[in-house]
Amino acid sequence: MTLPASPLGGASVLFDLDGTIINSRTGIIATIHRVLRDMGHDPDPEHDLNWVVGPPLRDLIGEILRHYDDTRCDEAMERYRRLYETTGKLQTPVFEGMRDVLDTLRAAGATLYIATSKPKELARSILERHGLVERFREIYGARPDDSGAEKPELIASALRDHKIETHHAVMIGDRRFDISGAHANNIRAIGVAWGYSGAGEMLEAAPEAIAATPDQLPMLVTAQFHAAMRHVHATQA
Repeated sequence: MTLPASPLGGASVLFDLDGTIINSRTGIIATIHRVLRDMGHDPDPEHDLNWVVGPPLRDLIGEILRHYDDTRCDEAMERYRRLYETTGKLQTPVFEGMRDVLDTLRAAGATLYIATSKPKELARSILERHGLVERFREIYGARPDDSGAEKPELIASALRDHKIETHHAVMIGDRRFDISGAHANNIRAIGVAWGYSGAGEMLEAAPEAIAATPDQLPMLVTAQFHAAMRHVHATQA
């Protein structure tokens, strides 16, 4: 995996976590099923849960409970947090090739960040377990009670805290929330095809590029970074 001669010095790359760096679907769905059983429900095998990776926890738990005519969202969230912390987070392998992507981008001069709807400390714990936490300058995630999980606000915090100019930043993620969050902050976005977006979701979200495989990311990040710089120079001319 190689990049063009021009480095990515000055570039900031924000990554989603679930469905982009880690394959967390199995752990999340297994935890949801355990919560449902603990609350007296028999998980419906016909109920499609492939969409649950990405949205803030309150949104997804509330939607799932509606399928069972259950309104105990706070109780379900507490059960989910407790179970995921003990077992679910252990079922989060890193997608093949993503370690190389992170190292390649860093070697080219980019600064990396995480912007995830997961609670910040849970995200840190998962990254530490995989030996990846040191690749990132900072992790942005939800608070322990799962508030503050909206992507526009997380991305805005990273840009503000580190004084990152919008034409120096690129967001990478697998769901429409990642793309719309980037665009809400006037930064470019790259979608990934190996995550958990539904049929047509990524095309409808309209990122500036879509990576079919992880090894495409370094070149796409470089292209988007340089395109943003050219656009700024053109408007200033």
